[in-house]
Amino acid sequence: MGISHAAILGGLPDVELVAVCDADSLMESGFKKMTRIPFFSDYKKMIDQVAPDCVYVVTPTKFHYDMVMYALKKGCHVFCEKPFALTLEQGREMVALSQEKRLVNQVGYHNRYIGTFNEMKRLLKKGIIGTPFHFMGEAYGPVVMRKKGGTWRSDKKTGGGCIEDYAAHVLNLIDYVCDSPIKGCAGVSMPSIFSSGVEDAVYASLQLENGLRGQLAVNWSDDTVRKMTTSLKIEGDRGKLEADATTLKIYLREDNPEFGLEKGWNFRYITELTDMVDFNLRGEEYTAETAAFLEGIRSGKVDERNSFASAFRTDEIIKMIEEVGSQTQQL
Repeated sequence: MGISHAAILGGLPDVELVAVCDADSLMESGFKKMTRIPFFSDYKKMIDQVAPDCVYVVTPTKFHYDMVMYALKKGCHVFCEKPFALTLEQGREMVALSQEKRLVNQVGYHNRYIGTFNEMKRLLKKGIIGTPFHFMGEAYGPVVMRKKGGTWRSDKKTGGGCIEDYAAHVLNLIDYVCDSPIKGCAGVSMPSIFSSGVEDAVYASLQLENGLRGQLAVNWSDDTVRKMTTSLKIEGDRGKLEADATTLKIYLREDNPEFGLEKGWNFRYITELTDMVDFNLRGEEYTAETAAFLEGIRSGKVDERNSFASAFRTDEIIKMIEEVGSQTQQL
């Protein structure tokens, strides 16, 4: 993700990438060979010497707190990759300092910039499917597929496991699309399929503040998919919405001329729901979130769609699920 963000920033016309920091010698060799961008191995020296307007923290989660806090104290606007923090205490401090310093902040929950999910959110708010009564949030991918085959993500002290890495995306998306915080959970199952120190899947029943209930199903040890796939389904008394990163499916029990929707299945594709961006790498949503962050710096207004505060809400949900899951295992 660090390379991706660097490439996107380097491709934008109104941004100057003034420095890069990484502890990896191969990364250093590549940047020095292919670019003239100053390279550092110490983030504090980079910030002190370069004095950038903003800093991107794109590291394993255990490093987020120290790096984000240092950058904020130096007056830098900060973009931080997800998950936000490994502890709620660290998350609270980062939120509080960013607000105290009045610095623009963002966390990389890119699904909030995908056209299909945003259209789903709009139609749900308009009452297209009537009163919703159930949702299903899912994500599957082939990250850990054999014993001892994990990465830093599957170490509880560095990445946090499947719930921090995969489930975080789905929980954040449910919170965003349904526009109601997750306030309760039950029936939590967090099996370790191949890993020894963390869970490889997360299953739970969730309840939102507005009373809507649904399920979470996430598994990063699933080789039936080529790469991570995230989806959300919401059922209502007048229809159903189903969305992933490419397609929004709308099922209605009656015609809706106001929105140009017919009884039965209607389809909207990402190509018709996505605005053009200056530079597309990995998907328009990554550039869109960067554009929102940069616009926030220009205007001095935080895009609350992906703020530290909204990401901290997701961290709170994660901890709640972990606590309930721990209690369930002891039964």
